[in-house]
Amino acid sequence: MISATGRVIEKLLGGVFICKTSDEESWQLLKSPGNRERIDEYLSQLNRCVCSAADGEVYFCGYLTLDDAERKVVSQQFRDICSSLMPLVEWLVLVQEASVNDAPLSEGAPVRLNELQTVIEDTPAFREQLTKISRYRLFGSTSAQVDGQLKQVFKRLCELGYLLRPNSEKQIYIATGKLDYLYEVIRFIDETEGLSLEEQAESATEQGSLL
Repeated sequence: MISATGRVIEKLLGGVFICKTSDEESWQLLKSPGNRERIDEYLSQLNRCVCSAADGEVYFCGYLTLDDAERKVVSQQFRDICSSLMPLVEWLVLVQEASVNDAPLSEGAPVRLNELQTVIEDTPAFREQLTKISRYRLFGSTSAQVDGQLKQVFKRLCELGYLLRPNSEKQIYIATGKLDYLYEVIRFIDETEGLSLEEQAESATEQGSLL
């Protein structure tokens, strides 16, 4: 029978982002410096290590050193993230505007799909934004209805690890720490490339233009 530490190692090597919301038991284990040291010792044999984001609230697996093979993997991962940034940022902007929330969605915050749907259906500008967002390749919705578009977007966000649906009987979703990791990626790209992704997303949703 695999140990708790073994399960954490499996998850890290599988590309899972571990936070209190997504997996509190594994998160608590990783919060212990002694446990992280033991896990790092094992991972080092595979040229891997435990990495963290959001001030140590999110854990994931990274490389210790980058040779040609590792650089190819990391480059592809970074390209994948970059290709999905605009749809994700536009969705985050829409949720923030529709919920009249000053703070961006972060780990542990609930998103009530039914409430969001009502606001979007009552606001033509939000309906237009959702239609455009849902048709990005990342989400791939073909529905012409708000209900179908939202369900497809939320389904993909759960598959990608940005949201959890604790109770399948309820339309309540919880944001995971992977969103906080995404914010750090956005800040890094903004600072190094001067892209101003959030401003671009807001402008794109206002103008209804695909970037």
